[in-house]
Amino acid sequence: MDKLPPLTALRSFEAAARYGSFSQAAEELCVTQSAVSHQVRQLEAWFGFELFQRNGRRISVTEKGTELATSLTEAFGDVARTCRRISASDDCPTLTVAAIPSVATCWLIPRLTDFWRRHSGVRVKLLYAIHGAPIDFQDVDIAIAYGEGDWTGVQVTPFLAGAAKPVCSQQYLDDHGPFTEPHYLLDADLLHEQNRRGWENWFHNAGVATDGLPPGPVFEDFNLLRSAALAGHGVALCAPTLLADDLQTGRLVQLSDVAVQASFDYYVLEPHELPGDKLDARDLFKNWLLDQVDSR
Repeated sequence: MDKLPPLTALRSFEAAARYGSFSQAAEELCVTQSAVSHQVRQLEAWFGFELFQRNGRRISVTEKGTELATSLTEAFGDVARTCRRISASDDCPTLTVAAIPSVATCWLIPRLTDFWRRHSGVRVKLLYAIHGAPIDFQDVDIAIAYGEGDWTGVQVTPFLAGAAKPVCSQQYLDDHGPFTEPHYLLDADLLHEQNRRGWENWFHNAGVATDGLPPGPVFEDFNLLRSAALAGHGVALCAPTLLADDLQTGRLVQLSDVAVQASFDYYVLEPHELPGDKLDARDLFKNWLLDQVDSR
């Protein structure tokens, strides 16, 4: 084989050329900006000419640099596709599932043992799907997302109801309740997810006038909110469909049927095209998901 430049230098240059930025390349490669700059300098020394024109902090790719970057992007893409193909080409297919953290933690993971017991020939790789961020179906075979069902370019199947209702721990109810009427919750410790609009909307839907809610802790996501409710810190607005196990065991108690976010639900998303060796595995997993809902 002809002698090649160092692979690390080639990767650094390709990323920098693709972004037109050493800092963005460094972020992708999880290294420092100076490390990328050093690798590019090393590659330029190997060739004996510059691959970038530098004007202060601004860089632009030279003609020869553009030719090299185009070739590298295609080559690295071919390598990545081959790696994905051969990693999935054994007799036991690996199904990559992306699920938003609330579904993954509260609903899916506790039930996965049942899927593996029924379908031991299917491996599952579970990833987070971030709410509001696009899902890369080049790397994901099936996903569970939260929204209004208006995704395009994928097959969309309703999964779980997303309406949120007030819940708290049994101990909190015993110590601070009863909360038999919606307006009683004005005196409760209200737990908020991301902002306080959820509770403001809930009291509006319940027909309760408010002059501003008392301050309460705000949690970044559903899993933190659920943990706070389980710990007895107050009342949270959560989707009962995700908390079925908590409600059935009595760890949490639903206080009212008044709901918010009724137009948002959880959906199963599938790409229209999938390699043949993944289709059967995906169908098994999807059918199992829907059966789990119907059996409750």
